[in-house]
Amino acid sequence: MLIILRRAALGLALLVSLPLAALAQTAAAPVKIAMIEGLSGPFGNTGEAVFRNLIWAVERVNARGGVTLAEAPGVAAGRHPLALARYDSKGQTEEALSALKSAIDDGARFIMQGNSSAIAAALIDAINKHNEREPAKRVLFLNYSAVDPILTNEKCSFWHFRFDAHADMRMSALMSVLKDDQTLKSVYIIGQDYSFGHAVAREARRQLGVLRPDVQVVGEELHAMGRVKDFIPYATKIMASGAQAVITGNFGNDLTLLVKAAKDVGFAGKFYTFYGNALGAPAAVGEAGVGKVVAVADWLPNVQNASSEAFYTAFRARFPKPADDYVHMRMQLMVEALAQAIDKAGTTESTAVAGQLEKASVTFGSQTGSMRALDHQFQQPLVVGIMDKIGTPGVKFDVEGSGYGFRVVKTIAAASAELPASCRMQRP
Repeated sequence: MLIILRRAALGLALLVSLPLAALAQTAAAPVKIAMIEGLSGPFGNTGEAVFRNLIWAVERVNARGGVTLAEAPGVAAGRHPLALARYDSKGQTEEALSALKSAIDDGARFIMQGNSSAIAAALIDAINKHNEREPAKRVLFLNYSAVDPILTNEKCSFWHFRFDAHADMRMSALMSVLKDDQTLKSVYIIGQDYSFGHAVAREARRQLGVLRPDVQVVGEELHAMGRVKDFIPYATKIMASGAQAVITGNFGNDLTLLVKAAKDVGFAGKFYTFYGNALGAPAAVGEAGVGKVVAVADWLPNVQNASSEAFYTAFRARFPKPADDYVHMRMQLMVEALAQAIDKAGTTESTAVAGQLEKASVTFGSQTGSMRALDHQFQQPLVVGIMDKIGTPGVKFDVEGSGYGFRVVKTIAAASAELPASCRMQRP
């Protein structure tokens, strides 16, 4: 297993790849982080995009000297670099659980995952059992994208921290825009057939009933995740239903192929999406998406302030290929929060770090977020954007070189985005 480590020097330092065992022998032993994600298969592009975000954040922490640990058995006091190892789950739960065991055996005490709520739920259960069975090797789970609300409600765990807004929070942000469209009278709900897709569909119906009872749901269906190669039949159903808009939580190729098929059959309605702002979707829909594709996010490149622009410009300098243009502020805040928690705890012992992480408050690139100790759900502002041509007012940056970007039409303060939790946290 190779890891990528960037060490501090006067500026950017040498990028090296070494086996975990070799790094463990260095004077400043690294703090090992394991990213468990689908790096191959139908959603491999989303896993690679996550890795770019995480390694960039790790590089930044290491460029300023890493994290500070107090002296402990087998660990020298002083500054220690972070080391990020990648484990390919292939998008499968059993592979992810196997990767978790390998990561723990390799010495990782911080696990990061997010691109599947079903996998995240399985990891929470496995980590709960592992931490009870082996208290000397406890690990923490930092979740950057698995947004099924249940993960910080019924399944909340002291060992799990979510840094993305969950599906109900995201849906509320989308609905704050959708409810004001008085011309909208009918919608079609479509999503992936697993826990997250079910959560999105359920909440879309509930919030429509509360906010826009006059809007009719003219169709609703879930499809196999990552297996549909041709979405034309689905797009044809959407057209035939007379829907004026589509609500979907689809991501990756499932979203790109869906919006492309809708364009091909001539669908002219809006798409209210969780992830329509990247990974090929804007390029796939092209001109037909201008004013029609709406996306909710924790941050968008066209948030108009100097700190945000500097953040985005720095990421594009680090990853200049248009295809690599997929940056998430929340992943940067997550790594910053972990570094802050380790510094304050002075150790990598999981209980101590968790105690600091649930009190974390971080600011980076104009964005400020804080962890809610009640359920370990990160609280941060959300934004809603609508697709438009680069160069139009509010669209300084496009997406993936497509010529289209997202103009921010609504900003939801963290306090307004916050929702109640049913978590009953069991603490060690």
